[in-house]
Parts: sequence; structure tokens; C-alpha cells
Amino acid sequence: MNWQPTKIRSRVRFIYALLIAVVIFFGLASRAKTVQPYLPQFISEYAGDTLYALLAFFGLAFLFPKMATLRVAIIALIYCFAIECSQLYRAPWIDALRHTRLGGLILGFGFLWSDLLCYIVGTALGAALELLWDLGGNRKSA
Repeated sequence: MNWQPTKIRSRVRFIYALLIAVVIFFGLASRAKTVQPYLPQFISEYAGDTLYALLAFFGLAFLFPKMATLRVAIIALIYCFAIECSQLYRAPWIDALRHTRLGGLILGFGFLWSDLLCYIVGTALGAALELLWDLGGNRKSA
């Protein structure tokens, strides 16, 4: 398992690029007005934020292929929490940025405590998937 920072394993970036693309697809789909009516209320409400944290985890894993899983998870969680806390800050320039499509997807609109829980679940899901993949011996040693 790759929880110790001293144990370095190399990730296959191509796999993480595919995972990122899949998460982006499902994240955007979960927010699409044409899809939301067909999703259960719980999924419609919380999938986007959970997938956002999963994307942060996979993105960091892609950028830092030798970083330990626990470290990637902690940094992803800190990033997500910082973005959520930034939603408490209101200024015309950042609100204008939030009202663009990309700005709204990245920065969000309003602070919600439930989003913090979604970020924990999404990050933990990413770490768990990576550890399960690693237990199967599918990652190369560095």
C-alpha cells in the first residue's frame, strides 16, 4: 500500500488522464439541466461536489505521479476546502468570475457545510480506488 510518504510508486499518467476525462464527463452530466430531472434527488444534489473532489485527487495524482496516496488525498482535500471557504468572500470581481461557466464550475457560488462532507467522500473514494488498484499490483515501482 502507498500510504507511507517514504514508499514511492509511480502512477501511469495515461490511466489518470482517462480517469480525469471520465470524472469531468459525469460531473458535467450531473449538473446538466437535461439530466438532473432523471437523477434521484440525493445524486443530483451531491454528485457534483463529490466528483469535484475526486477530480482534484486524480488531477494531483496525474501531476505528481510519485507522490504518496495519503499526501495526494490531503492536498486535494485542503484544495477543495479552500475553494469552499473562498465562497464566503464576496467582491464584485470574484462574483463576476463565478458567474462565468468555468468560474462557476471551479469556484462555486455559496458556502455549504454539506459540500465539505462531499469533498471528504470524493477524496476518500479516490484514495480507496488507488489503493485497491495498487493492491492488485497494477502500478509500477519507481
